[in-house]
Amino acid sequence: MPSADTFHPRHRADRTAVARLLREARRLQRAARSDHLSQSLPVLRRLLRSRSITAASLPELHRHRETVRRKHILCMLAREAGQPGWEAYRPWLESQRGDAPPEHFDVLRVGAGHLNLWFSTPEQARQHAACHGGRAVAVGAQGVVLID
Repeated sequence: MPSADTFHPRHRADRTAVARLLREARRLQRAARSDHLSQSLPVLRRLLRSRSITAASLPELHRHRETVRRKHILCMLAREAGQPGWEAYRPWLESQRGDAPPEHFDVLRVGAGHLNLWFSTPEQARQHAACHGGRAVAVGAQGVVLID
């Protein structure tokens, strides 16, 4: 007897790291285009910091936030993961085994509701974790120590 997943390919696809990242990209794109500054500005800052969009300042990009495309978000997520772009990041994600998303992608959900220590660089986070315990994770150009 076939499983329920056989009849619902979307459920099967939702388990992959690529599908999760695409879903997160869709959420981030909606946030970037939002009229609420508290939702749009953090994503727009990340886009500029990752150099996924370079031809605008933050105020300019906010005024024209409807121009933010999914490809910009995917490029940002790839660069934050240490890849040069989405074209290199997608095959890497597909090569990962298991259903768990990569550690750098799920870092905000892993420590939700817990105190995490953020650092300017991943190296600073690793040094702190080595001395005081916890798990250092690179998140873009920053580092975070997840306290278990």
